[in-house]
Amino acid sequence: MSEIETVEHVSGSGVPVRGNDIDTDQIIPARFMKVVTFDGLGEYAFFDQRFTDDDEPKDHPFNEERFRNASVLVVNANFGCGSSREHAPQALARWGIDAIVGESFAEIFAGNCLALGIPTVTADHEQITALQEYVDEHPDAEIAVDVAEETVRYGDREIDATVDDAQRKALVEGVWDTTALMKSNEAAVAETAADLPYVESSEHV
Repeated sequence: MSEIETVEHVSGSGVPVRGNDIDTDQIIPARFMKVVTFDGLGEYAFFDQRFTDDDEPKDHPFNEERFRNASVLVVNANFGCGSSREHAPQALARWGIDAIVGESFAEIFAGNCLALGIPTVTADHEQITALQEYVDEHPDAEIAVDVAEETVRYGDREIDATVDDAQRKALVEGVWDTTALMKSNEAAVAETAADLPYVESSEHV
């Protein structure tokens, strides 16, 4: 069995996106979901929040050069609600986001993030607001997310955060990538399939 990447720690500079109930249509508008692959989706993250109908830039953190290399997204409550489009975390990942810290997340969105190895870490409103303000004032500062220990460190502060138990186990033990996990157990999968009475071998088809 080949080793699958574990995700115990994520660190990098942050980018704050404020507002509750930011849904997946805001994260990636539906018209950009017609692509055949996820490649290039990053440039369309928050597109309608970032640009006018005439493609003029709006005031949005993802348009600010100081946040361009950020990898830790800091959000508020019920982030990723709405339709269950996997393009939303794909767009964020391809923009450069490796972890998301927020007040709460829509369940399906968090599950889609897990499938990409992106932890969704929660803390209370006051802690998140303080972190967003810190990131605004210190855009180059490191935000250290410890998935295993459920902490977020920045400056001289540490947040006791929460990572869903199933998510933490999957990330820390390296079983979050189900496709890679199945591929690494290819022989066992083939053996099990061969023993199933209702699965015909390709040799007899």
